[in-house]
Amino acid sequence: MLTKTKRHPFSIAKWREEEGATAVEYGLLVGLIAVFLITAMSQLGTSVSDTFRETACKVSNDLWNDTTKVCTPR
Repeated sequence: MLTKTKRHPFSIAKWREEEGATAVEYGLLVGLIAVFLITAMSQLGTSVSDTFRETACKVSNDLWNDTTKVCTPR
């Protein structure tokens, strides 16, 4: 037979009941961090790629257009 036990307001049993909610919160937090990192890495990759292309263009003594980010031979 199940009996109802009295719980104290600061008991560990109360924390155990919230494990599902905590796992969902951690999952949402990890998802948000993942989206942020993917966006940041994508932007960083584009910036690094443009820098390397500009450097290669200038080393080969070609003309670099900052607006269109295109290298044209002389």
